[in-house]
Amino acid sequence: MGDVRRPIKAALLQVHSVVGLVLALLWAVVGLTGATMAFEDEIEASLNSQMMRVDASATRRLTPDELVARLQAAGDFGKVSAVTMSSDPSAAAHIRFARSDGGTRPSSVYVDPYNGHLLGSPRGEDFFATVRKLHRWLLLPGDGNGIGRKITGSAAICLIVMLISGLVLRWPHRARSVKMWLKPNLGLRGRGLHRSLHAVIGTWVLPVYLVMTLTGLWYSFEWYKAGANWLLARPQATAAAMQPKPPRGATTAESKGEARADAKAEATPLVFDHVWSAFLQQENNDYGRALLTLPAGAGTAVRVRSWARDSSLESVRDEFRIDAVTGRVISSDRYADKRFGERVLAGVLDIHRGAILGWPGKLVFMLAAAMMPLFTVTGLLLYLSRRRHRRLARPPIASLVPGE
Repeated sequence: MGDVRRPIKAALLQVHSVVGLVLALLWAVVGLTGATMAFEDEIEASLNSQMMRVDASATRRLTPDELVARLQAAGDFGKVSAVTMSSDPSAAAHIRFARSDGGTRPSSVYVDPYNGHLLGSPRGEDFFATVRKLHRWLLLPGDGNGIGRKITGSAAICLIVMLISGLVLRWPHRARSVKMWLKPNLGLRGRGLHRSLHAVIGTWVLPVYLVMTLTGLWYSFEWYKAGANWLLARPQATAAAMQPKPPRGATTAESKGEARADAKAEATPLVFDHVWSAFLQQENNDYGRALLTLPAGAGTAVRVRSWARDSSLESVRDEFRIDAVTGRVISSDRYADKRFGERVLAGVLDIHRGAILGWPGKLVFMLAAAMMPLFTVTGLLLYLSRRRHRRLARPPIASLVPGE
């Protein structure tokens, strides 16, 4: 049996080594950037704690359009693309802006919800935006529509191959021994220590890396997303999730009434207040935070995402599409109505970063991601030591010449 396993393991080692050498640096970049973003929300909240809070007042809070009007009267900030409103009387409103013609997006701002006074731009936002682009798209042109998305997705598939091949290669003779699996031998030196760290710590993080890669593929390939929706969601939910977006400049075909609304919107800029009023009726004014986002292209459907007051997860939210001209609710997707599989799909991001397990989960996932450079270094050292060992084991060329 050993004679059969030996060539298989040799082939797996070759695959493991070659793929690792080619992609090690890329995985290290993705791992470090992912670790950097693990506590992004908490870091930004700490950096901007004073800016994000205001003195609560009995005065009526301004509507989204009133906030935008007062902000634009104070200066030229560009076209508003989204507004975040909160039911907390001490929370500031958050306003984001659309990309300019050059493709850059101005920094968002916080404003006082009672008087529209500008509180400032959040610190750390531009830094994390750059880290996010590096993590997802390697800062390559095209962002989500460019080649970077495919490269990171392909690297994730290769990482799954590395995890499986690494597990097979390190399978110990005493497979039931917990010590053999999980305790590194720190008494070793040189190649032995590198192998122990590479194999044992790789076993520690293997489940986390599998979760990271399987959820990360959701953002890289449409075929993967379609397959996950087919497997876990109801047919009607799958059809809604995978409905192709209309090209920019094209009018929607949901109904003749909405097409007429699109034509009207060309002459009249879209506003938020009709959407805001319809949303408050839908939620019976019972919400914690709501994000209103204008359509990027043609159309009048504003997306509204709503989180409950006690919600700590990005995925636990209701989502609506509301016509900005008429205030008509086009679609309603409530979290309470989702089945288990659909909640899993909605929580892909929270699962990807470990937030589904609370802050301990985020910490574990952050540490696992930060360990990726360790495998880059130890894997390279092991490869170089194998080459040196083979070279030393090879007989001298002179001894192979007849008569010498």
